[in-house]
Amino acid sequence: MKAFGKILGLVLLGLLLIIVAAGFALTHLFDPNDYKDEIRQIARDKAHIELTLNGDIGWSLFPWLGLELHEASVATLVKPAEPFADLQMLGLSVRVLPLLRREVQMSDVRVEGLNLRLNRDKDGHGNWEDIGKVPAPAGATPPAATAGQPASETPVAVEKPPQPIRLDIDSLTVNNARVEYNDEKTGKQFSAESIQLSTGPVHDSTNIPVKATAFLGTNQPVLRVRTELTGELRIERALQRYKFEDMKLSGELAGDPLQGKTMTFAAQGQLLLDKAANVAEWTGIKISANQLRALGELKANDLDKTPQITGGISIAQFDLAKFVDSIGQKLPAMAEGSLSKVELVSRVAATPSSVAFDNINLKLDDSSFSGRIAVEDFAKQSLRAVLKADTFNVDRYLPPKSAQANSATQVRQAEVASTEADAMAGAGSTPLPDKPSKTAWSTERLLPVERLAKLDVDADLTFGQLTLDKLPIENAALKATGQGGLLTLTNLSGELYNGGFAANGTLDVRPSAPVLNLQTRLNRVPVEKILESQGKNPPVKGLVTLTSNVTGSGNSQQALIDTLNGNASFVINNGVLLNANLEQQLCKGIATLNRKTLSGEPRGKDTPFQELKGNLTFRNGVASNPDLKVRIPGMTVNGDGDIDLRVLGMDYRVGIIVEGDTSAMPDPACQVGEKFVGVEWPLRCRGPLELGAKACRVDNDRLGQVATKLAGDKLSEKIDEKLGDKVSPELKNALKGLFKR
Repeated sequence: MKAFGKILGLVLLGLLLIIVAAGFALTHLFDPNDYKDEIRQIARDKAHIELTLNGDIGWSLFPWLGLELHEASVATLVKPAEPFADLQMLGLSVRVLPLLRREVQMSDVRVEGLNLRLNRDKDGHGNWEDIGKVPAPAGATPPAATAGQPASETPVAVEKPPQPIRLDIDSLTVNNARVEYNDEKTGKQFSAESIQLSTGPVHDSTNIPVKATAFLGTNQPVLRVRTELTGELRIERALQRYKFEDMKLSGELAGDPLQGKTMTFAAQGQLLLDKAANVAEWTGIKISANQLRALGELKANDLDKTPQITGGISIAQFDLAKFVDSIGQKLPAMAEGSLSKVELVSRVAATPSSVAFDNINLKLDDSSFSGRIAVEDFAKQSLRAVLKADTFNVDRYLPPKSAQANSATQVRQAEVASTEADAMAGAGSTPLPDKPSKTAWSTERLLPVERLAKLDVDADLTFGQLTLDKLPIENAALKATGQGGLLTLTNLSGELYNGGFAANGTLDVRPSAPVLNLQTRLNRVPVEKILESQGKNPPVKGLVTLTSNVTGSGNSQQALIDTLNGNASFVINNGVLLNANLEQQLCKGIATLNRKTLSGEPRGKDTPFQELKGNLTFRNGVASNPDLKVRIPGMTVNGDGDIDLRVLGMDYRVGIIVEGDTSAMPDPACQVGEKFVGVEWPLRCRGPLELGAKACRVDNDRLGQVATKLAGDKLSEKIDEKLGDKVSPELKNALKGLFKR
């Protein structure tokens, strides 16, 4: 037995030596470089590609079937002179015996200097689409079937699906590879350069360490990205499951959109693709981009149909303004410190055409929002929003007034201040102020018409406290829709200074000049608070109730005012005419008729009233008010005039029916006798609207008519006294009418 074993061992050793010797002889006596033409022809016939071998072919046979290709290129048979790929060196080796068991056991696979060029021509055809295709011979036409003769049917042999080949590679290394994509139709170019890829042992159902770096670039816009990717790849081919565990992607982004600045980014997490279940997941998400930090998880279902993505996202508090600046972008001008504290937690649901953020918890500076925001259709930009906020200051995020608007405001204020100073200095004895002539409104473009025309929005917003145009609105609510260029304000309401307001209307941006239709209602809102919030000195105090229905067209403040038409009614209760003593003005008129001089100074600068009301009819920016009525203790005021909203000016004729100086110690010159009872005393009010009653003066022209009437009444009394019953009543009435004319 020992001899047999020794003989068997010698035989096996001899066979091994023979195999090694045969391998040595094959690798040294057989040179594959002599068969380059045959190899090229096999590539044409079997793979339908044009293979060019400019370098040497190195090989080994046993125990590794090794191959090295140098300076090789590949082209399609359609365009054999235009290679789409070339490489400097490809080296690989395979164990021979495991191949017989359909197992691939490879040593290190190395690829050096791979250059892949993908090109899509002006007709949209890509050069990679011809890989494996055999070009049709010139002039050849497909054979036609003979009429009436059925085409021969060749039975197709049903092949059993091949058994999966077991993959076993010690490592894969790619050095200095480059991939380039060029679209001649759009002019866009994409590239990945200096690609470095290295892996550990590649086995099925085991973790494969992976590290890759590359420089990515595009020309529209010009962008450059440095990337590095690490992690462990797990391939479970039998289960069609692929995992990328502990994935870490990092890099830097620079280019034209960043205006010379750089964005540093990083992302990590666990990736899973389960093709059998048509599911993909990204869990343990950690993302950073400059100051931005985010966590989350995402899951995609129905990958074979319309993918449905669900998950959650959490963005830690960061300075959005600084982040936007760090990536070379600019936000619209707003108050300093705005968008410095932004934080978001939300659930996410998305499809390839939509995205929705549900259960939102958004903190924006000093405000907190909750609700839902969704884009239902990316192509149509269909925005849907249902949000609730505790407090929000809109003014903080609006741009400041332009230089033109500020200049117009300053000119207007100077004009009003000068007129007001003259009026106050004269204590009502100066001439009537002139009507203002400077426009009070900006001509700057007001609305982004192009953007609004494409808007598809449905918004439902509520606020515990909303600051808008410096007005503190409590329990504000806004519902609005917009589609096809027609924006509808269903409701805008709230509480204002213990009063309330509501508005609704439409804005149609489809015509060349946008058309606004607005209905409003104010209920017992302090009018002086509204004016003070706009930086104006109020001429009146009181609780205003107003209803209006107006229209206007244009895309600037001035255009809208110039085309303002409609109507309104108003009433102000328990108010005060500020810096305007109508009683003193009236006393001047009475003293004039009494031919006396007032002995004292005015005892008060304001005129309180119980009610001020009227109706307005707007015609192209001018409001006609024929029925102004003011109820003041001791007098009644009637007015008829116009308010020119284009220049914020007024021109009124006012009549006052007064009891006289009813104070405890009346001015002797202002005593009202029985002859003045029921007489309407005339005033004229003209000038800037802000002056209010300070722009009123005794109307001397109409005062003469009052004097004439009073004189006629006195003569009538004399006629009655002298004639008594001596003449007929008809004659006495005729004489009285003659003197009253």
